[in-house]
Amino acid sequence: MQVSIVIKALNEERNIARAIESALAALPGRDGEVILADAGSSDHTVAIAARYPVTIVQLMRPEDRGCGTGPQLGYQYSSGDFVCLIDGDMALDRGFVEAALTVLDERADVAGVAGRVREMNVSNLEFRRRALATAGDVTSGEVDRLNGGGLYRRAAIEATGYLSDRNLHGHEEYDLGVRLRAAGGKLLRLDRPFVDHYGHSGDAYQLLWQRWRTRYLCGVGEVLRGAIGRPHFRLVARELREFYLWLAVYAWLSSIGALALFAPSTPMAVAGIAFLVLLPVITMSVRRNSLDIGTYSVVAWVLHAAGMVRGLLQRRVPPAKWIDSRVLQRTPPGPPPRIGERVHARVPDPAS
Repeated sequence: MQVSIVIKALNEERNIARAIESALAALPGRDGEVILADAGSSDHTVAIAARYPVTIVQLMRPEDRGCGTGPQLGYQYSSGDFVCLIDGDMALDRGFVEAALTVLDERADVAGVAGRVREMNVSNLEFRRRALATAGDVTSGEVDRLNGGGLYRRAAIEATGYLSDRNLHGHEEYDLGVRLRAAGGKLLRLDRPFVDHYGHSGDAYQLLWQRWRTRYLCGVGEVLRGAIGRPHFRLVARELREFYLWLAVYAWLSSIGALALFAPSTPMAVAGIAFLVLLPVITMSVRRNSLDIGTYSVVAWVLHAAGMVRGLLQRRVPPAKWIDSRVLQRTPPGPPPRIGERVHARVPDPAS
């Protein structure tokens, strides 16, 4: 089999049909499969997916959930020579797989290919901030990671032992990218569409708090811990920019604490603390031309910095260990699936 498209999802009933249909539309003319890696959805995600000719696999235990678990869950059931990763709230560009395969066929040194990720929801502060930060990333070139997913060469993945580290709750794309590059592979971002991303539309601060509770903010610390003693550790220590940003946040917080404890007078302490607190907020607000985004950025920095320590202390299991899961539906054998083609749904509708 040539191409496996893995869609990782949790409670994506509003988006999953669009994601699956876009994946199926990208396969005509290619031998391939679409796999939904479900993290234990409690809504209608699985029931909707079961209407399509896709393989559905699901985590057995909710405690195994994590950003690194979803890709590896789908990968361990896949058989394609190339593996394409997208999220359940994305829509894959119809021509991306063909374009990416052409690059991979022509360049044996390339391990993975992606394209532009277009943020469709910019009402949420997090995704407005992300869209502004990546607005200039529109040209082709070599990159250190494929944020948002991409098409990977299976042989390159197998050389590193696994696709995605199941211990990671964030930064799984960087971890995969640095392992592939340490093994000699290159990653390319093409100047063409890859996916449309329909992100969360709720309150950004609620999303940020949810990411703390689900340990998403522990990703940097978890990547650092997982790299210790591995061939890619030097690359991680040298280029993981977030690590040094969170160190700067620790220094900033330490300065605030030092002023509070050791300032000669209360007025001086209050003035100094106010200056230190407002300086990064004003700086980011000017850079992003938005007070809301500037304030949110600084709050996010503090929680991310705390998450790094939490991630460094996280207990690990072998990253390539089989993820306990069950197969709810398998793609029937035959020619590449088509949109509109249906299979027998083995999954009951949650509403029934």
